[in-house]
Amino acid sequence: MPSRLPPLNPLRAFEAAARHGSVSLAAQELNVTHGAISHQIKALEASLDVKLFERSAQRLKLTAQGALLLPSISNAFAEIAAATAMVKRPSTSGELSVTCVPALLSLWIIPRLNQFIEQYPDIRLTLTASNDADHLRSPGIDICILYGDGNWADCWTRLWSNLRLFPVVSPTLLNSRPLRSLRDLRDHAMLHADDGREWNTWLAAADASDIQRGPQHFMSDARLSTEAALHGQGVALGDTITASDLIAKGELIVPFDLTVPANDAFYVACRNEVRAAPIVKVFIDWLFASLAADSIAEPQTAARRLIRRRNGKTDPGTLISKQVPLRGSKRRTKS
Repeated sequence: MPSRLPPLNPLRAFEAAARHGSVSLAAQELNVTHGAISHQIKALEASLDVKLFERSAQRLKLTAQGALLLPSISNAFAEIAAATAMVKRPSTSGELSVTCVPALLSLWIIPRLNQFIEQYPDIRLTLTASNDADHLRSPGIDICILYGDGNWADCWTRLWSNLRLFPVVSPTLLNSRPLRSLRDLRDHAMLHADDGREWNTWLAAADASDIQRGPQHFMSDARLSTEAALHGQGVALGDTITASDLIAKGELIVPFDLTVPANDAFYVACRNEVRAAPIVKVFIDWLFASLAADSIAEPQTAARRLIRRRNGKTDPGTLISKQVPLRGSKRRTKS
């Protein structure tokens, strides 16, 4: 049998007094008298046979035992409040606030969002383009879709997709300024969605780190670098998630058959206390189901080149024009 829990009212009095550092403020919050709070705290101390506060004229100070007890009590009350709100809210209606990596939101989720809206017409969405993990601690945000390592403390996290990176370019630019070999990159601007590490990784995988490079343009996230590539401003790094529709429509072309794994991945995350909310669950389930059902068209273009290796080395000046499938791809985006 589980051990008997202390009475609820003394626990509420203790949590409020500890949070405020004041019996008077705790009494105001709980709408009871100063004496009632003091009585409840004494009753809890007697029940536990420990002293929870060092009392002074200015402010209450937790003892070591009180400091040990407070986090669990605070979390328990927060979960009770969240569960109560869930019970009162219909399972598939209400407001849902989601933050998402900008490129993934603009280029993958928004084009498919009508599927979710048609299935759950009573859910009102607030979508924010952001890759800030601090939103996980915001009570106004329900779900975060993040690019990172997945190591965010005190929250529920699930891997959504690993990613691979590869160059993409507009057909208009390619027609006016060909990419017949890796050396032709010197005639093109490189569009960066980070500080340059991703392009360095791709060039190293192609044994082309030392090739002459053209102009370098740095942008705050991959949505901007992808849009710049669409407008013929240079060559960006894309992936088969955020760039898939653009490649399928012929708006972007994959010039080389070489992909590299991204440093991080896409994750879905939320606070533990909201994970079980039906309105949160249906959106997360839709995200994973949509990814599983997504049919990613292979880029079909004669502009793609297979990087040929000689004696285990890549010859940056010799590329073979060949129709071959793009090796498994999925990717990053930053904000």
